[in-house]
Formats: sequence, C-alpha cells, structure tokens
Amino acid sequence: MKKLFKAIGRFMRRPVVVAGAGGFALVGILVGIAGYVGFHAVLDYTMTEEFCISCHTMSDHAYEEYKTSAHYKNPAGVRATCTDCHVPQSGWPLYKAKVLAVNDLWAEIKGTINTPEKYEQERLRLAKRVWAHMENNDSLECRSCHSFEAMDFEHQSAEASKMMQPAAANGETCIDCHKGIAHTLPDMASGYKAMLADIVAEAPSKSKADTLYAINTTPLWDEKPADASARGKGNILPLTKVEVVSRSGDFIQVRIDGWMQEGMERVLVKEMGRRLFMATVTPDMAKKAKILETKTDEDTGLVWKDGEITVWTKVSGFTSDRAALLEYGADLYGSTCGSCHSAHAPDHFLANQWMGVIKDMKGYTTLDNEQVRYLQNYLQLHAKDMPKES
Repeated sequence: MKKLFKAIGRFMRRPVVVAGAGGFALVGILVGIAGYVGFHAVLDYTMTEEFCISCHTMSDHAYEEYKTSAHYKNPAGVRATCTDCHVPQSGWPLYKAKVLAVNDLWAEIKGTINTPEKYEQERLRLAKRVWAHMENNDSLECRSCHSFEAMDFEHQSAEASKMMQPAAANGETCIDCHKGIAHTLPDMASGYKAMLADIVAEAPSKSKADTLYAINTTPLWDEKPADASARGKGNILPLTKVEVVSRSGDFIQVRIDGWMQEGMERVLVKEMGRRLFMATVTPDMAKKAKILETKTDEDTGLVWKDGEITVWTKVSGFTSDRAALLEYGADLYGSTCGSCHSAHAPDHFLANQWMGVIKDMKGYTTLDNEQVRYLQNYLQLHAKDMPKES
C-alpha cells in the first residue's frame, strides 16, 4: 500500500501532470469568471425598464398607467422604474424573485392578460397577489427608497403627516395605505360581489343542515306565509345563527337565541349589552319570546332578558357555510376600508364602538345599506369584547 501511495506521489509531481492540473485550474477559473460576469450581465439587463416593457402586455397596459403616476414624473425628478417597485434589489430575495418570474413568462406565452379585456378581468387578482407579497415582506421594495427614519414629518402636508406618524409608531407597512399608487386601482367591489354571488348560488345545497346562518337581511313571520310576498313581521339580520325546527317547501321554521333589553324587546342582540343585532320583530311577536334568564348589567343598570324566539323565514336566505360568510365579510372590509388606509383589525374596537365607526365612515364608501349592515355585523362579531367562536 505504501508503494502505491509513493507511486501516485511521484506521478503527481511529474512536470506534465503539474502543468495539466494548472491548466485545468486556470480554465476553471476563467469559466467561473465568465459565468459570473455573464450571469450578472443578464441579471442587470432583466432589471431594466426596457426589458420589462419588451412584452406588449406590459407596454400596452401597466406601463401606460405607470407613466401617469408620481413614480414616473414628479417635481423632484426622481424616477422609480418597474424593478425598483417589483423586484428586491439584492441578495436571496432578488434571486428568488427572478426564479419565480418564470410564472410571468409562462403567463405571457399563454396570453393570460394579452388583451385589455383579459387585463381588466385579472386586475384585482393580480393586485391582491402583489399586495399580499408586499405585506409579507414589509414592503421591502418600497423601503429601498423610502424609510420612516428619513422622513421629515414637519415638511409633509398636514394630512400626510397625520397619517405617517402613527403608521411609523405602529409599525405599519407602506402597502397598507398606498394601494393603487402606480397603477389604476382595481374595481374592489368585483371581488366581494363575486364571493356573495357564489354563496347565494350554493345556498340550496348548503341549507339542509340543522344549524344555518343568514346570508343577508331576510324577512320573518310568526306563521308560515302563503308565499314570500307576504308582509313580514320583522327581519333576521346577516350572519345570525339559527336552529332549524321544521321545514315546509321554500320556508323553514327556526329558533333564534339572543338577548333583549327590557323595554326594547323588539330587538334581539347576540350578547348582553353589545348591540350586535340579530333580529327585529313586532311588539306582538316579542311577547311570544321564551325568556330563559333575566340579568341586570352591573355597568349600566339595564335589565336584559336571555331568551329565544321561533319564527318562519325563507330558506333561500341561509347557508351552513359559515366560513364562506366570514371570508366574504373579511374581503368586504379589506376591499372597502383597506383600499384607502390601513384597516384596523376587527378586534381593535369594542362591539358598540364599531357602530359609531361604521356610521362615521360609511359616507366615504359606495356600499349600499345591506352591505353596510353586513359589514357592521361582521366587525362586531369579531370585536374585542365578543366571545370567540370556533
């Protein structure tokens, strides 16, 4: 064995072998340098605006929108290009973004958004994907140019300073408030409207369970009506949980459990002292409620009655898919309130506080009364002082 090692050592020391190994090493180094330089040359080129708009999908749609924004032309003469906003500038995040860009190439080949009609159809989905990415990385691309530490709040406009300083203190991220900053904001309503349409369409197959939830404001009756055109004796409000007692054609008899304030028995709320409205009934129907318990609220001195009431209603207004209803509520909230500013978490306020917030802010939205009612119930259901449901 020793002789073998000695023989190998003598062979490796031969001039021709040393020269060959050196040559191979030199070639390897040169190839490595060429590969490194070539790789980064390609990387740099794909980071240019020229490359980004070489696809007509970008040049015809996204680029034209961007050219009307302050990121393209502004008093300071500082321009943020496509990659400044959409691609991390260095390190692993940059390489990861370049690898994932294969999806964009494949979408271009398939023609996913190669016409104005397709582009508009996909705008909301694509925007939400970008917003989610920026929320997850704390608006990393934005922060390559902007930072709270470098901001002179005193020289900002009064409105900007009012919004920016709390955002900096609370650790909020850029995209929370700056959606639509470089591109046309999508039709935010199209998303939650489509979700509600799906819920309504699937309701017939998901309304056979014993426990159901109201999709929208639905009329109720003390007796089964001859048809749905009969005048109701009140309403069951969105997201209200009901237990099915019996069924008859297009109608169901349901039990609603809730609280009624003494002197205001016409309104059922989900929890004592918290005005999350579940149903409204006529005075005569209120008298038929079964009272299980009476309590006095120590904080207010008001007397509350825990009870249940049995009514008839239309089965078409209900579903067992509570998760879909909550997802719709979350999208309604995010798309409406989160498109202009950072939306507070639903558990930021007390249930009764949400009533005032919604009243003050609904004028800034395009929501109709039914949507406002749903949004309020959704937020109250998740309020700070509401019991958490599974």
